[in-house]
Amino acid sequence: MDSNRQTTQAPDPPPPSLPAHARLTLNRCNLPAVILGSLTYQQHPVDLELDGIAPLHTPLLRNLDAIPEYRARARHFQDYMRWRFLLDLPEEAGLTRGRRGRAKADYQRMVRGWSFDSDGREGAVLKRWAESRFGLLARHHAGPLHGRGSETYLRYVAAGTQGLYATNALESQLDLLYTYGQYELQRRDPGRTHLRLYRGINRIDEHEVLERVGRHRYRVLLNNLNSFTSERERADEFGDYILETEVPRPKVFFYNRLLPDLLKGEDEYVVIGGVYEVRISVL
Repeated sequence: MDSNRQTTQAPDPPPPSLPAHARLTLNRCNLPAVILGSLTYQQHPVDLELDGIAPLHTPLLRNLDAIPEYRARARHFQDYMRWRFLLDLPEEAGLTRGRRGRAKADYQRMVRGWSFDSDGREGAVLKRWAESRFGLLARHHAGPLHGRGSETYLRYVAAGTQGLYATNALESQLDLLYTYGQYELQRRDPGRTHLRLYRGINRIDEHEVLERVGRHRYRVLLNNLNSFTSERERADEFGDYILETEVPRPKVFFYNRLLPDLLKGEDEYVVIGGVYEVRISVL
């Protein structure tokens, strides 16, 4: 037997990819869903850009560069949204008398509605938006969405469709909200790639577990939009266990401090899903 012969270990298995049943073939950003929804992306994120949004709104971003204080930037952004989408002038936006009430279904109402009930109509609109923009299919809305013919799935689609009906370019408003949120995150903390966030749960099987990688570590498939908090102690209010993970900065859709006068509290983050490695602990 050759004593100099070296034994070689089998290479580690590749990290989980986003399952085919959880993604669309096409989306509207610079990376396909199979990449941006993978564990590799969580570990090595790059910026996500929605098709055509930044070039279309160059004047907004240029003006924001000249405003040093973040609350003033938030006010400027909200003023821009009112002007760009004629939010205060529904008739000029083309809404007839019978539909002018739908003008109130703007980006701010969607965010407030999510904060109140992520399984409500506004939550369905936001999850449908995430599907079209990032190609990540919703996995849960008032119940598991595992079959396109199920009653739960059909109710979800109906709620999202009804929430968009006769609104004023609502999905485009959400596109710009995401783009502004990313602008602010990069400006406030340049070079930061991840945020450590927390979520209260009662059981790990509340999520789709793809793999267990340690005593307290799992690789899970998250819903396409999820609520997290930046405060570990706050997460304990929503479950017996705490799910902790490193969220790529480009996967933060919205956070309460982005528009300080819109929501109470400063610690909620709405996070784009996919495959994540998470740690489970108790407070």
